[in-house]
Amino acid sequence: MYVRHLSLGDFRSYHTAELPLGPGVTTFEGLNGQGKTNLVEAIGYLATLGSHRVAQDAPLVRFGAEQAIVRGVVVRDGRETLVELEISPGRANRAKLNRSPLTRTREVLGSLRTVLFAPEDLALVKGDPSERRRFLDDLLVQRQPRWAGVRADYDKVVKQRNALLKSAAPVLRRRGRRRPAYDRPPEAEDRSSALHTLDVWDQHLSQVGASLLYARLRLLRDLGPYLTTAYDEVSAGASDARATYRCSLHEEAAAAIAAGEVPELPELSELLLDSLGRVREQEIERGVTLVGPHRDDLVLQLGELPAKGYASHGESWSFALGLRLASFQLLRHDLREDPVLILDDVFAELDAGRRSRLAGMVSDCEQVLITAAVGDDVPTELAEGARFHVKRGEVSPA
Repeated sequence: MYVRHLSLGDFRSYHTAELPLGPGVTTFEGLNGQGKTNLVEAIGYLATLGSHRVAQDAPLVRFGAEQAIVRGVVVRDGRETLVELEISPGRANRAKLNRSPLTRTREVLGSLRTVLFAPEDLALVKGDPSERRRFLDDLLVQRQPRWAGVRADYDKVVKQRNALLKSAAPVLRRRGRRRPAYDRPPEAEDRSSALHTLDVWDQHLSQVGASLLYARLRLLRDLGPYLTTAYDEVSAGASDARATYRCSLHEEAAAAIAAGEVPELPELSELLLDSLGRVREQEIERGVTLVGPHRDDLVLQLGELPAKGYASHGESWSFALGLRLASFQLLRHDLREDPVLILDDVFAELDAGRRSRLAGMVSDCEQVLITAAVGDDVPTELAEGARFHVKRGEVSPA
């Protein structure tokens, strides 16, 4: 799989851009702030419908423009697919495949797959749990695009349940004595109705949440061996890297999952329902959902110590890079084809040994896109491919 051509219209700093690409290594050189990362960000957006730099779409549209257009010609097994995205902040984005409009933009997912490593990935090691949850979920979608719908459904359930907990909190906190129905005050009826509605949302969350949790656990089980190998190769076997899953289920279930157990889907649904029941009073007091995949974390460890807070800067970089390279190898194994590998401003942060080892690991990938402020930062093993010079939003062959 590779991108043969990229077209941009009013994307970031580019009014227009037409960029021919091909298999092998392509390097974009230029000083910081000239638009190198914008190019690979656009390719990543075609694959994931999201940016690795910002959470919202508005910054992706050139200042003064109403929308941005990103088009890419993707080649797979000798067949070409034209993927087109229209990014319109404040309105629904639109998508086309081979010029045919799609009902939902997420229907383009799977047409192009990328693995992108950038300086922002240090947040995988040093940042909040939300960064690591996003890593898992994004990889799930790259692996099987249908998980985008499951993740969207789960987010809706949590949002609706939180809204109920907040709006009905005063009613839910009322207790009072049990009375026969004919002698029950109106507020007791209100509380009974609110509790029934909460029970319904508990069922929804336990079902959709169990699906997402099951998928994450299976993904992590499959990713683990690739992570260990990738970290060893990048860091020359300096330490044992591994990842475990910390979930918000009750203590006994959480311990089993942290030890590597992957319960079946019906059992996970029951565990979620049971855990929700145990924290219901706390949720009512706080007005927020305390159990579910949105509260979980991926615990990264080097040997017996957590990477967060203990890993050096170099070890953190190696761990983040190991996660991305492991993702690449997992997708390569699953799909029987290479995703596009993007290395955004990576080599400047690596010492000579890590640069050389990384070059050796990616030299056989079908398409590698590299950005670098200084061309000499790119190892000689990768320096023979196509090169472009980027300056003030203009791209020209180097």
